[in-house]
Amino acid sequence: MWQGIDGTQILTHFSTVKEFSSEYASTYNSMANASEALGTWQNFQQKELQKDLLMAYGYGDGGGGPTREMLENIEVMKNFPSLPQVKQSSVKEFFESIEPLTESKMMPVWNGELYLEYHRGTYTSQARNKRANRKAEVLLHDTEFIAALASVTTNYQYPNSLFTEAWKTICLNQFHDIIPGSSIGPVYEESQAQYAELTTNITQLRNEALQSLSQKLDGDILLVNPTSFTQQGLVFIPGDSFQRFALNGQPVSAQQTDSGLWVDAGELAPYSVTSLSGVGYGAGYGVGQLAAPDSATISRTPELENDFLKVEFNSNGDITRIFDKQVNREVLAPNSIANQFQVFEDRPKSWDAWDVDIFYDDKIWLAEPATSITMIEDGELRQTIEIKRKIQSSEFTQRISLNHNSRRVDFDTHINWMERHTMLKVAFPVDVLAPQATYEIQWGNVTRPTHRNTSWDWARFETCAQKWVDLSEGDYGVSLLNDCKYGHDIHDNVMRITLLRSPTMPDPAADFGEHEFKYSLYPHIGAWNEETQKEAYLLNDPIVVYQMKEERGKKSITTLQSLVSCSSPNVIVETIKRAEDGDGIIIRLYESQRKRGQVQVQMGRAVESAWVTNLLEENESALSVENDSILLNLKPYQIMTLRVKLK
Repeated sequence: MWQGIDGTQILTHFSTVKEFSSEYASTYNSMANASEALGTWQNFQQKELQKDLLMAYGYGDGGGGPTREMLENIEVMKNFPSLPQVKQSSVKEFFESIEPLTESKMMPVWNGELYLEYHRGTYTSQARNKRANRKAEVLLHDTEFIAALASVTTNYQYPNSLFTEAWKTICLNQFHDIIPGSSIGPVYEESQAQYAELTTNITQLRNEALQSLSQKLDGDILLVNPTSFTQQGLVFIPGDSFQRFALNGQPVSAQQTDSGLWVDAGELAPYSVTSLSGVGYGAGYGVGQLAAPDSATISRTPELENDFLKVEFNSNGDITRIFDKQVNREVLAPNSIANQFQVFEDRPKSWDAWDVDIFYDDKIWLAEPATSITMIEDGELRQTIEIKRKIQSSEFTQRISLNHNSRRVDFDTHINWMERHTMLKVAFPVDVLAPQATYEIQWGNVTRPTHRNTSWDWARFETCAQKWVDLSEGDYGVSLLNDCKYGHDIHDNVMRITLLRSPTMPDPAADFGEHEFKYSLYPHIGAWNEETQKEAYLLNDPIVVYQMKEERGKKSITTLQSLVSCSSPNVIVETIKRAEDGDGIIIRLYESQRKRGQVQVQMGRAVESAWVTNLLEENESALSVENDSILLNLKPYQIMTLRVKLK
């Protein structure tokens, strides 16, 4: 029995796995011969519990299924001497036959994640494809919400069939071996083309829905917060005409750059739309300078500073200090360097694109000193330093930024990756003592040891995470966020993200060339909580900026308040869309901090009825509704899907 982080128990069947080998049968690619049938029985360690075993056979890796020879073998092995009796059956029938064992006290229960000590390289291989997948998922998430909002606010027709086709494209490209990065080169040429076409089509759908919403709002710029969190609306408006803007008639603070304008629109409510109005051009206003700064090479020791943090660099471009001004604390470990690029010889013993072996860090090389350090933004809203460096044969440029209203340091990175059989990591040694670190997974998080006490701890030298990882002690911690990476390792106090690999099999040119990615360091007071989650969501799903295409009319509304919000900060509203059958709005949410209790979900308008549904959007139980509020009870890490009908 396997028990997940939310307490759900699932009946499972495990055997020793020897992949791509007939030495043992317990693999998903059994050839259904005599030696494998016998091996299945010999490997099984719990013969005292039951004697029916599952042997999955066929060419599963390529989708070819069973052969005539396999079927004939099974027929012969039904009554073959000295072999276990073999018969055709189904997985469903097998699990139904062993279900009574769940009542046995001898049934072992495994609580927590099932870590595969294999194929650790798939968290990183084919980075462009992984980035395209993440960006496509976020774009579709935003567009479904905006389209759903437009459909209940205007006469906009929700394009359900087009969304379905887009999700089919994403799911196709999440197929084994595509998203792990273990396919041949032509697969990624095709997938990149499909992602590019999807991005164009869904962006057009998003803009059509935004244009429909603009008919209800007075203003020139729409700002959409497509997340479950109240976000600080420091947004970038591109263009070379540096217009001034106002929110509800009040001028907003702005800072000009050479390619647009940073505007501070204040707090933006969850799943809401706010409009900014242009109020002319010319003289400065608010804080920040109106004239675009001249980029200047820094002769003194560069630094970034706001009310929260002070970040210092040396002349090589390394971060030598991060000081938390609010709590008078050093963030980095003594005498350490942060944001350190490290490359390692990466030659696994087998399965190049799939594996990372523990001896990879026997050889390490660091980046060369910076060839230039330039302050490209230096205002009261935002500061950015651009650093150009080289590591091995690969040149990279980083723009390191600190916003006036944030504790987050952003690293916007462009690299021309020219290596083979080399792995790139970025390291942050922080002054935090903790035996465990927290890693975000899909719809939850898990803890893993930062030490190597046992062979099992030692084996987890490379682990996966979604948008963030965190290392916290009692009253302080540091989160490391990313916008398209998955491989991580946290050992003792050193936090690292695996940025790139360069295997040559099965794709000789894997990840060769240009890459863009972004990661952030977020020091925080206390343990991780919804603030870490909010910053990770904002990094991945920033405020959507849309410039209206019509003349401003006589419209008095400047804000569409939250379509959905939640009273509990530990509950994340992940998805808002129209129901597949068109009957109501679908809301999918989850508890994210191992807390239970009653939760109030508030809609932006009166509610007629609400139901808990299954994943197929089939109604299961009615919920208590009062005006615009829905009451429900959530258990730790519970995922819940709601159907809501608005009046």
